[in-house]
Amino acid sequence: MSSQTIIKMMIGFYICLFFGYLFGPLVVMSITAFNTPSYPAAYPFEGFTLGWFVKLWNHRAMMEGLVNSIIIGIGVICVSVPVGLAASIVMNQIYHRARSLYYLVTVSPVLTPGVIIGISTVIFWRDFSEMTGTRPILYKGIVLAIFGQSSFIAAYCLLIIMARLQRFDRAQEEAALDLGASYPQVFWHILLPFLRPALISASVIAFLSSFENYNTTTFAILADKTLVTVLAGEVRQGTTPALSALAVIIIGISLAGAIAYEVMKRHEERQSAKNAMQAKIAEQADLAHAVVAPA
Repeated sequence: MSSQTIIKMMIGFYICLFFGYLFGPLVVMSITAFNTPSYPAAYPFEGFTLGWFVKLWNHRAMMEGLVNSIIIGIGVICVSVPVGLAASIVMNQIYHRARSLYYLVTVSPVLTPGVIIGISTVIFWRDFSEMTGTRPILYKGIVLAIFGQSSFIAAYCLLIIMARLQRFDRAQEEAALDLGASYPQVFWHILLPFLRPALISASVIAFLSSFENYNTTTFAILADKTLVTVLAGEVRQGTTPALSALAVIIIGISLAGAIAYEVMKRHEERQSAKNAMQAKIAEQADLAHAVVAPA
């Protein structure tokens, strides 16, 4: 057996071990969601059932937490993405000697423990709402969770959008302004279409980061609950296959979203290639017409 064969076998073994470690627990958990015992068990498989999905659907606290998690996730997108977009534009235009300090200030919430962010959010908005008389509106668990999570998720959005913005050609803005376009028109018709992929990615990351967040949410949510806080309470009392059923649903939604994104991405790539080919053909036709015209 040659050394090249041994290396290939070792690499194959490592890849199998890696994916087994990564997806093995998910496979086991998925099996327990369809097994009949009242405790999570993948073996022996006593019988197929969908009863745990029904029990999950009838779990009022978990369904309420799921709805709140979705509402908070959408709210975090509405706050974090515009803030991250504005911060990235300022970062791109600020004086270069001030960028290091500006970057440190905007990214520092990512390095702050979630517990501190959650407690600080509750204290600040409690005092602010009392001073402004907006306590019935602002001092609510869902609103505080949105503010608390957005304070650091906006930094993620900043980094994602900034990576895209660095490849933007400022000559397009200058050309549009020279042709009479206003700054809002340049922003809406030139900059935003260019940043669309980054904005979509930032929105997805913001929602997922909000959906799974626990440290900040558990303090900022007050008397309300999210799916993560409900799951934490359920696990303390002992896990059941209903939680495995929830994991199966989340895995299915994640796979469907990943597949849909890949299909859309490939469709856009094919469309871009088609448009580029059509533009090249049109350019060649115009050149041929220009050559033939004098004759």
